[in-house]
Amino acid sequence: MIKDMASARESLAADRSTGELRSQACAPSGLEGSTAVGEAALSEVRRLLTAWRTHEPGARLGVDPEELHQLRVTARRLDATLSLFKEHLPAGLVRARRTAKSLLRTLGATRDLDVQLAGLAAYCQDLAEEERTALEPLKEQLSHERVRAHTRMLRALDSEATRRWVQTLVGATESPATEAATDAATLTVAAILPRRVRRRFRRLRKAVKQLRGNSSMEEYHKVRRRAKQLRYALESGVFAYGKPAEEMLKALRRLQDRLGTQQDAYMAHQHLTRLAADPACALPPATLFLMGRLAAHHSKVTAEARATVTRCWRKVRGRRWKALRSRLGEFEHRLPGAPGISPANEVLAVSSPLAAEEHPLSH
Repeated sequence: MIKDMASARESLAADRSTGELRSQACAPSGLEGSTAVGEAALSEVRRLLTAWRTHEPGARLGVDPEELHQLRVTARRLDATLSLFKEHLPAGLVRARRTAKSLLRTLGATRDLDVQLAGLAAYCQDLAEEERTALEPLKEQLSHERVRAHTRMLRALDSEATRRWVQTLVGATESPATEAATDAATLTVAAILPRRVRRRFRRLRKAVKQLRGNSSMEEYHKVRRRAKQLRYALESGVFAYGKPAEEMLKALRRLQDRLGTQQDAYMAHQHLTRLAADPACALPPATLFLMGRLAAHHSKVTAEARATVTRCWRKVRGRRWKALRSRLGEFEHRLPGAPGISPANEVLAVSSPLAAEEHPLSH
């Protein structure tokens, strides 16, 4: 049973990574370090709008949980893109982030229940028939909650705020020149991303240093958010940073997967505790007993994940960061106008062999 639960957690972690990597497959090609930052940002927004339209119908149907996961990933990446390039985008486009954050909470509530139902199914696989039957009331309760969460999600997707949000994104990408920041057409991606990558690494390092043995889940979640922010910044420039960025991204994904496993287990434990204490649920004693065993398992998973975070962080901050930091410095020195770079070679100097490949701007 424990082996099955571990396999389920690994499957969810793989889905988390594979799902977000899948959104990289349709990334735009041909972007280089010499691309104007406004053009690069709006190109990414256009790509993500296409992904939104692709996954929204399936998420609405609610049959395949992966479609909801992909829609949530897309919304998160849209918000991350607007945050990363907010100084170089139209003001109205940046203000639209407020709707994205609200929508992400609604999508997340439904996704959490998908994860908990999958975890419960894995937990039940090796149980005796009598115990599986005893857990049926819990499955029914989670399924009912999932239906209600899905209904709320549909209302959010159909809301006037969400429609305005999508219209704002579409309008900005169709006519970017009217409201874009004045430097968006002159500053290049190469001119801003190295500095922002270093800043986001410092924020992640600070969040990790603040962790203690008794740190709260919110503090661990902050580390996860900082790791994502660094990933998003890196993936917006991985075409130019090459292997050092690719190696760093692998380490960041491992860190995020561990933190994601911890978060999923913590949320499941908290939910089980609330259900057990709620008289309105009226769950049978046999169900409550098995819920206690399941909650204890989730607590163990949370503790194990905490222990692995330190090991994952060492891989992020070690030789991988040193190699990437060195590449960032080289990249900045090759900016147009830098000493020793002739005007004829400026574009070549800020490009890389990966520039012509597909440009992974996701997860």
